[in-house]
Amino acid sequence: MKRRLTQALALLLASAIFQTQAPAQSPPPATTMQTPAAQRPADADDDDVVRITTNLVQFDAVVTDKKGRQVTDLRADELEVTVDGKPQPLTYFTYVRNVGDPAPAAADPAPAPGAPPVPPARLRPDQVRRTVAFVFNDLQMSWESVYYARRAIKKFVDEQMEPGDFVAIIPTSGGSGALQQFTSDKRLLGAAVKNLRWYPQWGGSGVTAFEAFQEFYGKTDGERQFESQRRERFSVGTLYALDAVVGALRDLPGRKSLVLLSDGIPVPPPEENRGRVLADINRVIESANRASVIIYAVDARGLQTLGLFDASHAGVPSPEQMMALSTLRGGELFDSQRGMKALAEETGGVAYVNSNDIGGGVRRAIEDQRGYYLIGFRPEEGTFDPTTGRFRFHKVSVKVRRAGLKVRTRGGFFGFEGKSLVPTQRPRTRAQQIRAALVAPFPAGGVRLRLTPLLSRDAKQGAFLRTLLHVEGGDLSFKRQPDGKYTAVIDVVALTFGANGRPAGEANMTHTVTVKAEDYERTLRGGLVYNMVVPAKKAGGYQLRVAVRDTATERVGSASQFVEVPDLKKERLALSGIVMALQRDAAPNAGGNAAPNSGATDPLGGSAVRRFRRGAAVDYGFHIYNAKLERAGGGARMQTQVRLFRDGRAVFTGQAMPFDGRPQNVAGDIGAGGRLRLGKELGPGEYVLQLVVTDLLADEKHRVATQWIDFEVIE
Repeated sequence: MKRRLTQALALLLASAIFQTQAPAQSPPPATTMQTPAAQRPADADDDDVVRITTNLVQFDAVVTDKKGRQVTDLRADELEVTVDGKPQPLTYFTYVRNVGDPAPAAADPAPAPGAPPVPPARLRPDQVRRTVAFVFNDLQMSWESVYYARRAIKKFVDEQMEPGDFVAIIPTSGGSGALQQFTSDKRLLGAAVKNLRWYPQWGGSGVTAFEAFQEFYGKTDGERQFESQRRERFSVGTLYALDAVVGALRDLPGRKSLVLLSDGIPVPPPEENRGRVLADINRVIESANRASVIIYAVDARGLQTLGLFDASHAGVPSPEQMMALSTLRGGELFDSQRGMKALAEETGGVAYVNSNDIGGGVRRAIEDQRGYYLIGFRPEEGTFDPTTGRFRFHKVSVKVRRAGLKVRTRGGFFGFEGKSLVPTQRPRTRAQQIRAALVAPFPAGGVRLRLTPLLSRDAKQGAFLRTLLHVEGGDLSFKRQPDGKYTAVIDVVALTFGANGRPAGEANMTHTVTVKAEDYERTLRGGLVYNMVVPAKKAGGYQLRVAVRDTATERVGSASQFVEVPDLKKERLALSGIVMALQRDAAPNAGGNAAPNSGATDPLGGSAVRRFRRGAAVDYGFHIYNAKLERAGGGARMQTQVRLFRDGRAVFTGQAMPFDGRPQNVAGDIGAGGRLRLGKELGPGEYVLQLVVTDLLADEKHRVATQWIDFEVIE
């Protein structure tokens, strides 16, 4: 990785081959197409739903009818709140609509079959409405349960996600590595779903939920004791993972929920229970209540009939064996569901058990997050114990006076002021600061970064990612040296993960940036650009995460990007990354005169930053891979189309333009490009440019390829 100043970007842009220049296309004025989210009360703080202080206790509750539908029109006098059996007068009561029901006219029409996909919209913290962590308990799941649980999560990602959903898919084994990041990008979530696996060497080693009676009666007492201890260890491991996920959710925005898919959390019977599992369950409940996290539990085993044998097993058990094994299995099922029910009920959630509709359980858990009542009261004296500082648990009970309704809320709270029993420690060391920035769900803004991965291929090394990293010069601490030069010392850490969550590349280094006196002001305005090359020999999803730390101030910035690398060896149509920059030459205006390119030398308009002013003309370039060629003449017959998106909604769709290109190297790559004139009516903000290429000579299934890149419009 070498340091590059912004002036080097012109060379990168020049390397893109602009075989044809399409006529400049001007998007029309941006129109508001997104239904505005429901307004929240000014004093309703979604990031602090559970608030416990000496003068205020605030908690959330959900009220449903007999069919499980939320009731949103209650009055405060229709609820009765008691703490330790004593009625509490309410000082605050409101319904917070978390996700509204958009009007049919405002919804985007369903895409036609074969239509190009919509580029994902990157959420800002203020846009998050529901934050959901799917915890996939592969430590304790059978092969059958893994199949149904994975299918349920996939259905949610493909069909049920809504704008404003911020989602992570986390196996308790930690096998997905980088793909555990909270995101609204369905590509990233789809890659995480594909990597959910069944591991027979762990707790759920069977194909089905219960082992056959021959296997059970063939074990010795020592083997049974070992199996019991192993289940306990895996339960403790699962609860440790849940506690870590709750900790990650603590500081995230939106309505926060954890959806656990598992074959239960076995709680040892009283004669074997050493207290570890129950203690860990209580710790997770308290952490979840302090972090305003609701836990939902879905039993991935479905409805179990507790059948003792099937045709695949030889022999028939005796009546005594059948009775003993039936009793044992019933006890195991009950004990395994105890932990899941406790986690859900004590945090205001629901445990969906004994049902074969696994996907329905997931759907109902998510729909339960559409809204909630926010309730507050003033605690009585004695609720807190300032003298001894002991944590006293206070049981909360909420009853609804309207007939036919059911209310769910948290089981209670400890008389302890603050959000957490364990204060969050501020990262101190270099490694801690960088790690905190790399794992953060939103970019750390101490040092502003922009990450641009560009898919390319080489005849020898195959596909690779050329990554541009722009660092804001004004965020670095430069010191003037005796010779008049300026220096800044920065740490740069870059990690690349493959679709399996395993590291595919790493760079960790410290740079001393030296700038001449005459270049200092320009560096502060234009920043620095790093050029990294990451091999991508295998097709699939790659996630890039980068952190930059200014050593003088210890400010840290981070950026991440997910890139899908196609399998170019299959000879299917694909596109390279897109290079965007302000036009390099004068372009005729509407009156036919030459319009000066006022921003051509603006470093922010380069391909690493892509920050353009309204009305600017922007050049873009890319390569087309594996296009089909005509036998006569060897040319390609294609169509290209430009689409512009903002917040996931189309604001401009250009006409499909004919494009007849010819290969420019032995690999058959075709260079293409065009010019886009940004309308002065476009509002400032983040946009996405998508290119759609249709190969008219390819088969119907593989004739369309798309690529996109984000950019910003400024005043």
